[in-house]
Amino acid sequence: METLVHSTEPGKKPTATKASRGKRIRARMWKDRYLYLLLLPGLLYFIVYRYVPMLGITIAFKDYSPFMGIVDSPWIGFDNFSRIFESSEVVQVIWNTLIISFLQIIFAFPAPIILAIMLNEVANPLLKRVMQSVVYMPHFLSWVVVVGIVTIFFRNEGLVNDLLREAFGAQQTIGFLTEPQYFRPFLILEVIWKEAGWGTIIFLAALSGVNPALYEAAVMDGASRFRQIWHITLPAIRSTIIIMLIIRLGDVLEVGFEQVFLQLNAFNMHIGNTLDTYVYFKGIQQSDYSFSTAVGVFKGLVGLILVMGANKLSKRFGEQGVY
Repeated sequence: METLVHSTEPGKKPTATKASRGKRIRARMWKDRYLYLLLLPGLLYFIVYRYVPMLGITIAFKDYSPFMGIVDSPWIGFDNFSRIFESSEVVQVIWNTLIISFLQIIFAFPAPIILAIMLNEVANPLLKRVMQSVVYMPHFLSWVVVVGIVTIFFRNEGLVNDLLREAFGAQQTIGFLTEPQYFRPFLILEVIWKEAGWGTIIFLAALSGVNPALYEAAVMDGASRFRQIWHITLPAIRSTIIIMLIIRLGDVLEVGFEQVFLQLNAFNMHIGNTLDTYVYFKGIQQSDYSFSTAVGVFKGLVGLILVMGANKLSKRFGEQGVY
């Protein structure tokens, strides 16, 4: 029998004690024990691989030495963070990262939206499924394979240069992989080719909830396909687009380590070295663990601030945020 604490104020019902509420929670958890058991592997994954490693953030505030360990290494406060803004090399790396990231937002982020709308307009269900399968496939290729394909096609003795010489009479070989001006366009095009199809899944799911009667009414009013897309399709997925954009802003300093690292060389290092590759060079190759950790913490804080700011801004304009 539950123990009740009666309120002294008239007109109020008696409330259950903390002990009785805890008993009910334990009973409900025992009833759903198999669901919690299914939750356990995912929970353990995040605890072991996401939260426990966060203890290593303290390295950013120390002059860390592997021989002394994290605990015994001397505390130096925010000196490593000061180095971030004092080093012209780091400023250049941050600038490179921001340029590549914003180019991805401008060109690569809308690509799955446009592709999802195009797939949604396909009337034949069989053709639609085949096209979806085809555009999904590049996502399952690793960046090593993608960069390898690009290298084979665009190297000096590759297919593209051979085609330019044979078909168009080009006299000089174009260094697609060595000339700096081609580096960033290649990164963006590779991201679009590899991830645009996979990104359509969320937007196609949002489009599946659009009421077909809206399109029927628009046809009766004489609206063209473009007007239907502009006034029905895009407003229907607007909240999804905003949520995905907020999530993307959280990774504004995350442009992909493998893709960039595999295409870096002495010719494009000055415009291609990003925060991820810089942390690798400083932390792994030069053993400057404290400074590289500080750069990683700085990157995470910038992403957190951008997500919170974009989420608050979207709610101020009446849209649904992430939280």
